[in-house]
Amino acid sequence: MARTAAAGSIGTVIEYYDFFIYGSAAALVFGPVYFPNFSSTAGTLAAFATFATGFIARPVGSLLFGHIGDRHGRRTVLLISVLTTGLATVCVGLLPGYDTLGLAAPLLLTLMRVVQGLGLGGEWAAAVLLASEHAPPARRGLWASFPQTGPSVGFVLANGVMLSMTATLTDEQFRTWGWRVPFLCAGVLTLVGYLLRSKIDETPAFLDLTARRTLVRAPLARLMRHHWRRVLLVAGAVTAAYAVNYAATTWALSQATGRLGLDPTVMLFCLMGAMGVMGLATPLVAVLGDRYGRRRLSLVGCGAMALCIVPYLAMLQTGQVWMILAGTSMMLLAVITMLGVQGAYIPELFEPELRCTGTAFAYNIGAVLGGALTPLIATRLATTAPGLPWGVAGYLLALCAMSSACFVLLPDTRRTGCFPGAPSAVLQTTADRPRR
Repeated sequence: MARTAAAGSIGTVIEYYDFFIYGSAAALVFGPVYFPNFSSTAGTLAAFATFATGFIARPVGSLLFGHIGDRHGRRTVLLISVLTTGLATVCVGLLPGYDTLGLAAPLLLTLMRVVQGLGLGGEWAAAVLLASEHAPPARRGLWASFPQTGPSVGFVLANGVMLSMTATLTDEQFRTWGWRVPFLCAGVLTLVGYLLRSKIDETPAFLDLTARRTLVRAPLARLMRHHWRRVLLVAGAVTAAYAVNYAATTWALSQATGRLGLDPTVMLFCLMGAMGVMGLATPLVAVLGDRYGRRRLSLVGCGAMALCIVPYLAMLQTGQVWMILAGTSMMLLAVITMLGVQGAYIPELFEPELRCTGTAFAYNIGAVLGGALTPLIATRLATTAPGLPWGVAGYLLALCAMSSACFVLLPDTRRTGCFPGAPSAVLQTTADRPRR
């Protein structure tokens, strides 16, 4: 289990490093490099629009890789997804700016972001399935939480490299070539991730499906025919965590360095510290989910996010480093209270034959609704009036209320380990079945 979880986690770290490095660059430098004829605010909005295309591509990637995962195995998805995202990230680092290519530059930038999104669309589901389908039922949440630390570690790694660039280079050097270095480093990380994942075994649940010849020919068609309500509820449940997460990271980075005038190095330091706290808390939250129930922890997380939104925005507006660090840490701890148990909870809601497609597609729809639109909407709402951005607060609170309602309507899998109301033998993983 330790070897399997490590392989899934390391790959997830690399994938999210690629994804987050783009978000930081979009907030700091993509505006003047690829949209130089726009005003400062319009350039930031245009850069965030290319950032959003990666999220929009994620459901497409989830359908593609979910089908592969349910037909050809979770391991195959992990190998393909890390190459897809890594190569696209390296290409961004090599892409000339608007001054060289003209309109082709932002178009190619958007295309690379789409490819990144396609790869990440299948990554998370395959990584958590690798861990959860190998894990014993009583510790499924704990083992599935290790891939969940990938976003936190990937964010810290990505922004650590970006921080070293902004701290050691002049503004001119950073905008000319320094921002490209983190993207080019992704090539080395991608190679390491691929080599590690090539040595892992397929999950027992998929091998069991193959041996019994019960693989589904068209997983998506069956999923939407029998479980479309469940897909929508999971997507709605995940939306708030993604919205709050990207409000506290990508949008806050742009807000603090632009409107509030903070040094990018200082803001990156705050975000890295908060993400480190979030990563350390993830296994603890997962253990609590194993003991008290994953749906219960999800509802607690939604409530905590709602309570923290206004205090966090007030602390951000102070422009003081330690206030921002404390506020962001508080906000991300609330996020991970909900998100940290989803690696085990969401797969339990789908039968093994459809598990990769169902988990990937539902999760990534929520990622689009929360992550893609939030930096754009928050940037627009924050420019409407001075002072605390109440429009941003209202937007995030509404999403927390929606996600809480979705969790209330979803079942509790604490006792069954699977979706109630269906034959348990169909929904159980191989690890759940009694040994002969």
